[in-house]
Amino acid sequence: MSVTTSGTDSAQIHVRKNRYGGSTQVADGQGQPAKKRSAWKTLNKLWALLPPFALGALLLLAWYAATATGRINAFVLPAPAAVFASLVDGLTTGLYWEHILITVQESLLGFLLGVVVALPLGYGVAKSRLLANMLQPYLSAGQAIPAIVLAPFLFLWFNMGLLPVMIVCMLVVLFPMVINTVFGVQTIERELLDAARLEGAAGLSLLTHIEFPLALPSVLAAIRTGLTLSITGALVGEFFCSPDKGLGALILIALHQYNMPFMFATVIILAVLAALYYSATWLLVRLAEAVY
Repeated sequence: MSVTTSGTDSAQIHVRKNRYGGSTQVADGQGQPAKKRSAWKTLNKLWALLPPFALGALLLLAWYAATATGRINAFVLPAPAAVFASLVDGLTTGLYWEHILITVQESLLGFLLGVVVALPLGYGVAKSRLLANMLQPYLSAGQAIPAIVLAPFLFLWFNMGLLPVMIVCMLVVLFPMVINTVFGVQTIERELLDAARLEGAAGLSLLTHIEFPLALPSVLAAIRTGLTLSITGALVGEFFCSPDKGLGALILIALHQYNMPFMFATVIILAVLAALYYSATWLLVRLAEAVY
């Protein structure tokens, strides 16, 4: 909704109704041109990218300086040129692509399994005191036990393959997703829920139209955390349950061969993959903001 008013000068004020019922004034013309504000926002975004790139350049320079003197053994810290050569060789020969696809499949399937379990479980724990008292000790105990300890049991029970890796991945992402979901549901103001019930909202309609939109920021935080952690779960699962497939298998191969450039290159691939996952969740947040 917009209302345009004009005075004797050429300045125009657009009053737009925001999502909470208030209004925001946006000045055009002589007040503050929209093009200037848009250019300023773009400049601020570009400026925000400078610190991480600067830090990365400093770390790379320090890495090069530490290895150029030859005082550090290459088996401990390989030179950046050797790591880059190993990375390029793995990408051009197709070695990395096959294992990247396997790790991505395992992590995404484990993450989706975690979402299917964690979101309803978190909602149930937040809404039911009985369920909370029943499950919270086990959730805390499960978080206290590292997934790397549970992976050998899953290997013995399910043998090697995709299923045990998915379960390990699900266990890694489960607890933080449940906790974030519980927090999001429990922080909804009771007055809003009471007002919605007075208007006739109940059951599924209350969940979809009131509770879910209000808890959505915490749910999205849970999803962002879980998706990034899913790579860790996939790697832990590959170490024990799939030692010949995935990026975790390449790390084990590099370790057994004492091939440090190859190991560093694989870690770089994992870092890029984690950054892509996090970027995907950022797009998901923007989509949710546009919808709700």
